[in-house]
Amino acid sequence: MDAVIEGLPTYLKGFVGTLELLVFSGIGALIIGTVIAALRISPVPSLRWFATVYTEVIRNIPLLLVLFFCGVVLPYLKVDLDFFPLALIGLTAYTSPFVAEAVRSGINGVPVGQAEAARSIGLGFGQTLTLVIMPQALRMVVPPLINVLIALAKNTSVAGAFFVYELFHAANDLTNLRGDETIMILLGIAFFYLVITIPLGLFAGSVEKKLAVLR
Repeated sequence: MDAVIEGLPTYLKGFVGTLELLVFSGIGALIIGTVIAALRISPVPSLRWFATVYTEVIRNIPLLLVLFFCGVVLPYLKVDLDFFPLALIGLTAYTSPFVAEAVRSGINGVPVGQAEAARSIGLGFGQTLTLVIMPQALRMVVPPLINVLIALAKNTSVAGAFFVYELFHAANDLTNLRGDETIMILLGIAFFYLVITIPLGLFAGSVEKKLAVLR
């Protein structure tokens, strides 16, 4: 227990790093994933093809390989960025297809008559999507999107292997200093992950209950 108390500043530094990775890559993944979901239902075949290939390829590549590409291959290709933004690129790219699939499932859940009614009054594809379909779809996909973010919070630990300071990296530093209390140190790390994931899970459950009442 002494190692946990003494290492609190290290825990907090890693916790802040994990939160930064979660927030910035989460926002990026939500934006890109929503765009990809819209392209999946686009009337333009080439855009649908691009979105489908992007989704199927990226989500079937292991995260470690994606981060290896961003952390090792991109610098080799003269992409001059620190490891933190490179990790953000990798986490965003890896998470966005899962966001896209969640959003697409919400779009598919909106009754077809809604889109037909919008087209009957002269709305184009973009207007129908943004004004009619998306507002209804996004309400339904909040719980699965939060589950994607919970998975992202845990996936940030992989970035610690690429010199990004987050909770996993903090655990490595603490165990090197106090190897006799490894179990307590790891329990402390688990606690900080739960501080992130449990509130997100509770929020997802609350939203799901409200949506069930609305239905």
